Amino acid sequence: MVLKNNDQLIRKRNKLFTRNPEQCNGISVYGEQLKTINGSQYRSWNPYRSKLAAALLKKKFTLSLPENSTVLYLGAATGTTVSHLSDLISNGTIYAVEHSPISMKKLLSVVEPRQNIIPLFEDANHPDRYFSIVPQVDLVYQDISQRNQSDIFIRNMNMYLKPGGTGIIMVKARSIDVSLPPKKAYRIVEHELRDQDVTIHQSFSLSPFEKDHAAFVLQKQG
Repeated sequence: MVLKNNDQLIRKRNKLFTRNPEQCNGISVYGEQLKTINGSQYRSWNPYRSKLAAALLKKKFTLSLPENSTVLYLGAATGTTVSHLSDLISNGTIYAVEHSPISMKKLLSVVEPRQNIIPLFEDANHPDRYFSIVPQVDLVYQDISQRNQSDIFIRNMNMYLKPGGTGIIMVKARSIDVSLPPKKAYRIVEHELRDQDVTIHQSFSLSPFEKDHAAFVLQKQG
């Protein structure tokens, strides 16, 4: 991934690091290594704990993500990937949607020292419920393991993604249909996405970091 905010993300020896904001110096979100690089503190980004990190190490794709970007994150869970995106868009805003009370409790502790994350205790199946809070965004990112995961993504993307904005969906094949080979499950998602007003730029497996998972990177036309 090529980022506009270059020094926020560093790759060293096939490892990724995001720059920790000053107010979070010394804080490890999920036990990740803290490392000083060029006089600033960075956090290691574990590709076995974050599908976005896995995607970045698997493929090089261009993502225009200035520091003031707005992101709608669907399936925020406990905040592992959310926290690294928070590092990347230090002057932007992440609207982090999560419906599990247990995960939300952990997410709130991640959010506390970070001013650019707005946690939303909502179900992404109902994007209209946060319409009064979430504006049009530059990036819709989804990591939800449900049978209708592509439908959830499409409805949120159509409602919130700006024309020309980027969408990234992490697809879990076994959640779509456990009886299908993963490649067939990915093709189902691809066909559903191609029916929308989008251009699919890339799709690829996240193996060996995540078994039976694939990333789809697309752009909304307009």
